[in-house]
Amino acid sequence: MRELSLHISDILENSRVAGASLIQLGIKEDMERDRLEITITDNGRGMEKELTERVFDPFVTSRTCRKVGLGLPLLKAAAQRCNGDVEIRSEVGQGTSVSSVFQHTHIDRAPLGNIVDSLFVFVAANPELDLVYTHEVEGRNFILDTRELREELEGVPLNTPSVLNWIRNYLREGLQEIKSCA
Repeated sequence: MRELSLHISDILENSRVAGASLIQLGIKEDMERDRLEITITDNGRGMEKELTERVFDPFVTSRTCRKVGLGLPLLKAAAQRCNGDVEIRSEVGQGTSVSSVFQHTHIDRAPLGNIVDSLFVFVAANPELDLVYTHEVEGRNFILDTRELREELEGVPLNTPSVLNWIRNYLREGLQEIKSCA
């Protein structure tokens, strides 16, 4: 995949399919350590140990609509090309966590890409799910927590057009603010 945001979208979708009601996405850009870390944790149904051990094999998938699962193997290959790696932890009934690390300045590291639109589309398509997105750049933090939005909105759905417009602008402005100081 050309952008890391596409890998993130793929894992978010895996979490949704696994029945997660809460998904946490954390991105940390640490220039001093030359690292980009992406972690996605969900409270979905989790995976058996046997599947967790084989999940990076492209011919292993839990989906019934196709026989291959390329998302995680492609993410692992992208991370390893950039002096990084991917780790997955999962427990049946508890959920799954996928953590990836990249050398931030590696010439082969794909750009983060359009994370704003990736998250916007995910929230629009899944307004019933809770997403907590944190992004840290050199100690400056940005957070979007749909649980807080839901509380403030008092019953107004997250996929209401005016709410979605606000979410998109909030994401854009928040990320611009933490990145402009870098």
